[in-house]
Amino acid sequence: MRSKQREGEGDSCRGTASHYVRHAPKTSSPAVPAVGDVALESSPHPVIVADRAGVVRLANAAAAALLPGLTAGCELSRRGPHWLAEAHAGRARVAYGAVGERAYRASCAETGTGGLTTWWLSDETDHRAARRALATERERTAFLAEASDRLLSSRNAGTCVDTTALLAATHLADAAVVVGPRTGRRLPVARAARGGAVTRTTLTADPADVPGLAEALRGFPPAPSHRIAPGAAPAWLAPEGFGSIGSAVVTPLPGNGVPAGALILLRRSGRDPFTEDEETFARIFAARAGAAVSAALLLAEQSSVTDLLMRDLLPPRPHRYDGVEFAGGCRPSRDDQRVGGDFYDFYPAEHRGGETRAVLGDVCGKGLEAAVLTGKIRHTLQALWLVEPDHERLLTLLNGALLTSHHTRFATLVLASVTRRAHGVELRLTSGGHPAPLIVRSDGAVEVARTSGTLIGALPEVSARTFRTVLRPGETCLLYSDGITEARGGPCGDGMFGEERLMSVLGECAGLPAETVVERVQTLAAEWVGTGSHDDMALVAVTVPRPDRLDAVGGDGPGMYTA
Repeated sequence: MRSKQREGEGDSCRGTASHYVRHAPKTSSPAVPAVGDVALESSPHPVIVADRAGVVRLANAAAAALLPGLTAGCELSRRGPHWLAEAHAGRARVAYGAVGERAYRASCAETGTGGLTTWWLSDETDHRAARRALATERERTAFLAEASDRLLSSRNAGTCVDTTALLAATHLADAAVVVGPRTGRRLPVARAARGGAVTRTTLTADPADVPGLAEALRGFPPAPSHRIAPGAAPAWLAPEGFGSIGSAVVTPLPGNGVPAGALILLRRSGRDPFTEDEETFARIFAARAGAAVSAALLLAEQSSVTDLLMRDLLPPRPHRYDGVEFAGGCRPSRDDQRVGGDFYDFYPAEHRGGETRAVLGDVCGKGLEAAVLTGKIRHTLQALWLVEPDHERLLTLLNGALLTSHHTRFATLVLASVTRRAHGVELRLTSGGHPAPLIVRSDGAVEVARTSGTLIGALPEVSARTFRTVLRPGETCLLYSDGITEARGGPCGDGMFGEERLMSVLGECAGLPAETVVERVQTLAAEWVGTGSHDDMALVAVTVPRPDRLDAVGGDGPGMYTA
C-alpha cells in the first residue's frame, strides 16, 4: 500500500491491485448523515458505510450495482475492492483504485458516534484520461518546438535528414528511416535506431519493395500501418541489429511542391502496434521535417546555381595583351556581397596588332537584378564588338538593346580601345554618362580625358564624344566609378574623397605597374572611408610598361569581374 499520495498523482490504476491512499488528519472529521439516511440511499454515487471492524453497515443502490454482493453485514475485505478495504483498515482519507476497467477515487468521512466511516466513490476514468491526453499534447507540443528549432538551425540538407531520423527514432518509434527521392535506380537512405547514430547509404533498391513507400515518395497520402505487413519489409529497411519488425508507418515528407522524401517509423516485435493517434502525430512531424529538408535542398540548389553563375564574375588576374598591362579591382558596397552594381570586363584582340578593349560600368541599383543587367551588358558588348568597332555607334546599339528588354534600370559606362603602334599605344576613350578617365603621364602629370556622353538604357537616343590619345612607356589610363570620388570619410567622417585627391594619388603612380596603381588607389580609398558606408568602387588601369620592366606582368586571355 502506498500512503500519503496527493490527489491526482501517479499513473492511472491498472487492475484491482493498484491504489493510492491519503491518511486522515488527527483532527475530527465533519459529521455525516446517519445510517439509512435518505440522502445516502438516493445518492447517484456509490456510497459505502462501514464500522471500525470493516463490516458494511450500508451500501446504497449505486454501490450495490457497482459491487454486486456488497450488502449490509458483509465484511468489506471479502466483498469490496481490496484497495478500499486496506484504506479503511489504515484509516486513510482518500484512496484510488480500479473496479473492473474503470478507475475510482474514494473519499471518506467519520461520523461523530459509533466509529462509522462513510466512503464516497467517484468515477475518475474520464478525468484521468483527459489529464493523460493533456500531458501527452504538452509533451508533443514541446517536441515539435524542439524539432522545429533543430531542423531549422541547419541549412544543410544532409544534416536535416540526420536530425529527422534521430528525432523520429528517439520520440516516435524504436527506429526511423528517411528515404530520399530516387535518382535513377539509386535510393538514398538514412537509418537511426533509438539511442544510436545515423547511418547513411545509397542503395540499388526498388521503393515498391516497401508497402506504401513508392506512393509516399510521389506525395500520396500514407497508408494505415495495419495495411503494412511487417514480414513483407526488405532486409535493408531496418538498421543493423534491430531485430524483427513488429509494425511500421510510412508517411511522405511534404516539400515545396515536390516531396522531399519519405519517413518510415519502425517498432520491434512484441511491442504494441502504432495507434491511429500516433500515426496522425507522425504525419504532423513529417510535415515539419519535410519543409526543413525541402528548404535545405532548395538552398543547396540555389547556391549551386549561384556558384555556377559567379564563375564568370570572379576577379581576373592581372593580364597583359600585346605588351599592354590591364588590371582591375572592385569593392562592393557591402562586405558580405559578391555581386553589386559596378563591373568591368576585358576583350582581348583576336590577333597580335589588333585592338584590345576594356569596359567599366555602373548599373543603377544593386543585388541580383543589377547583376543580371550587368551580365546582359557584358555579353551584348562582346557580340557588338565583333561587328561595330566605332564607340559611338556601339553605344547606340547597346542602348537600343537595353530599351527593348524588360529591365527598367539604366547604366553608365566608359569604353576603352587599345592598339599598339610603332610610335606608341593608341587609346580611344568614350563615356556613356560615366566619369571621364584620367591619364597619368610619365612625368606625373594627370590629364582628364575629354569625353562625355549620355547614360545608357534610359533615353531613346544617346550621344557620345570619343577622346583619342597615345600612351607611351610609363603612362597609365585609369577608368573608375563614382564610388571612388564620392566615398565619404576622412578626418571629419563626411568629407568626399574627390577627383582632386584621386588625381594627386595618381600623380605619384607614374611608371608603376597597372596592378600596383589599382591596389594603391583602392587602399587609400578604403582608408578614407574607414568603417563608414560607401558605394560600389571599381577601377581599371591600362598601363604601357617601361622597357626595363616590359615582362614584369605576364599572362594572356580574357578576364572580367563584377561586384
